[in-house]
Amino acid sequence: YVVIHLKPHDVFQRDGDDLHCELPMSFSTAALGGEITVPTIEGKASVKIPAGTQNGTTFRLRGKGLKRLGETSSGDLYVHVQIAVPTK
Repeated sequence: YVVIHLKPHDVFQRDGDDLHCELPMSFSTAALGGEITVPTIEGKASVKIPAGTQNGTTFRLRGKGLKRLGETSSGDLYVHVQIAVPTK
């Protein structure tokens, strides 16, 4: 028998071949739009944020997840936006 234990990752949560991560974002970037860098398994990727992005919005990066076993394709990376609202 082979027993495999998966250690939790600091940034990503796994869902099959797909990965999920939460990305804190400034209020101004969410309101006015812009471009942010997102961590991936292979490095970093750039994501364009449209103006008026709401808290909890999910962006999908195709092919940035885990490699599928026995295939050349990869899963997706889902980035969940967490807006940091200023207190003052």
